[in-house]
Amino acid sequence: MTAGDDIRHAGTGFDLLFSNELDAAKTHLSSEDSAFHLLGLGCVVFLQAALGMETGMMAEASRLLTSAEAKARKGAKASKTSPQTRRFVSGLDFEVLQADAVLLLGFTQALSESYTGYLQCMYSLNSAHSKFSKIYKTAFPDGIDKFATPSSTPVASRQPSLLDVPQTSRDSPTSITPPSSSASRIGLFSRWSSSSSKPASRATTPVFTEPDGPVEELIIAGAAFGYGLFNLVLSLLPAKVKGVVGFFGFNSDRSLGLRALAVAATKDDIHGVFAGLALMSYHGSVLLLSGYQADEAHILKQYKAIVDKLEGKYPNGSLWILNRAKILRMSYDPDGAISALQAGLAPERPHSFVQADALLVFDLAWTQLAQRNYQESADMFLRMTMLNTWSHATYHFIAAGCYLSLGNVEKARTILDNVPQLLDRIGRKIGGRDLPTEVFIRKKIAFYKQKQARRGSEADYAASIRISPAEELGLFWNVHDRITLSSAKAHIRDWTALSPPIHIDTPYVSSPKTPPDNEHLVDLDTPDELALRSLLLGVVHRSISHFREARAFLLDVAKHPVEAKWMNALALFELAVLHLKEAEASDKADADLPDTAAPSESSKALWNKALKEAEGMLDQASEASANTDLISLLRDEIMLKQKRGFC
Repeated sequence: MTAGDDIRHAGTGFDLLFSNELDAAKTHLSSEDSAFHLLGLGCVVFLQAALGMETGMMAEASRLLTSAEAKARKGAKASKTSPQTRRFVSGLDFEVLQADAVLLLGFTQALSESYTGYLQCMYSLNSAHSKFSKIYKTAFPDGIDKFATPSSTPVASRQPSLLDVPQTSRDSPTSITPPSSSASRIGLFSRWSSSSSKPASRATTPVFTEPDGPVEELIIAGAAFGYGLFNLVLSLLPAKVKGVVGFFGFNSDRSLGLRALAVAATKDDIHGVFAGLALMSYHGSVLLLSGYQADEAHILKQYKAIVDKLEGKYPNGSLWILNRAKILRMSYDPDGAISALQAGLAPERPHSFVQADALLVFDLAWTQLAQRNYQESADMFLRMTMLNTWSHATYHFIAAGCYLSLGNVEKARTILDNVPQLLDRIGRKIGGRDLPTEVFIRKKIAFYKQKQARRGSEADYAASIRISPAEELGLFWNVHDRITLSSAKAHIRDWTALSPPIHIDTPYVSSPKTPPDNEHLVDLDTPDELALRSLLLGVVHRSISHFREARAFLLDVAKHPVEAKWMNALALFELAVLHLKEAEASDKADADLPDTAAPSESSKALWNKALKEAEGMLDQASEASANTDLISLLRDEIMLKQKRGFC
């Protein structure tokens, strides 16, 4: 078969995969041994391992990807002697495949969770980065401005959370240009890498905007995907890590990365699907975790355009159903999200791609928790133990919290009794360390036992738990951000009913239970519990726009000398979000402001104050926490607001 035939045939295997027909996809891709088919098969196994967090499958993924890389390298070398019959030099399609294989090999090496694996990963990623940079310059010698993106909105005119096109003014976009050849030569391995030693020749690459056939489609989509992915992922790394990877020659431009991925996502080549996955992951993270978005409507529009395209092509695919549900949830339609997820898990649908189905179950579990559907949430978290080998202790712990919220202490106790042995299993590690959730669970169980010991005996520690650990862990997934008013009111009633009574006014306060004379028998008898209640109440009040009450509760967190310092950092982060949300609510004119219009002086004054206050809170949060991922996402949104002239 020709290269074009191989691409089409292997593409059918990917079509089966993304339609949840995993077994059929493997059979189809195993029927040929071309570089395209080997890469496809390696990619399928990699997705199984990565989505299901099944590190045991990484060895097979590495074997297949190594074979694919070798065959692609051989194909590229053989093609050099062939006459150029297309717009691109012969063999460039094989170079794209080789870069793909090396990139995925880097990821598999990182997921091996060993220091040797990390070093191998850095070497592989350096190689892939050099290859994609070279291919990008060849495929897009004059940049990518002329190429379409999934959203109908012109990229050069939009303002928001995509960081797409740097602008020198509100009306005049700056042209995007690829990094110079001198920049690409900087790095630890530059002397060993001929691919970055000189810029790609433009003489053999005429300017055009549409590919001609599957080979050109693969080159264009692959170049945009690989180059865009590197720029996006590297731009999201914490500042300290960026300093380390900069030593390897990795530089990043998030706006260019997002733009390149958006271009790739419009293509029918399989790289377009993976570009769509990358963009959906990014958009979903910004919407879920940043707390505030400079232009939420546009993110949802771009997100929806990608999902519409892929769901239309693969209506049975769990990955697109998952993202459709995320859009519904982010659009304040949790019931619609639950219905979509439940429909995706219906028995009549194909379910051989278990790892993708597990994502539906996981998202459904959290969405049910946000809606206070505790029984349904517990069922889904326990179902996760049958779908992957990731932290079963975490799934059990959250399910136990759901039963505590239902008042079924006996069932919660039974589940909690299983957690210690699940933690003691040879468990999941990240860089040789226990999973953060499992570290958290160990500390919480010790905390509950100490509390129960003060009441007599630590044996029945479940009886001492007053705030569900499911709700506490939900803070890390930002579960309470987009909940319904009825759910928020119910939460407030539950938490304010605990003793000792709160001393902050709220319209939804319940009368606290009268505690016994023994002060140790109040519901919440430690600074950590009191701070946790204030943190939860602050988040929930902010989610329903009761900003005054939210601020009072969040400020109250710092008044308690807690052992769990993460609560102080998260309270500061939430205060930053609150300042921005409050300004947004006050500045009603902002919602209808055209992209090209300058904000009014009153808007600028309002936002200038809010943005400075938010930045101050984030500075404090950065000092209080080693985890700066959320902080970085919110800083990006602040920067975008400032670029629109609101300061």
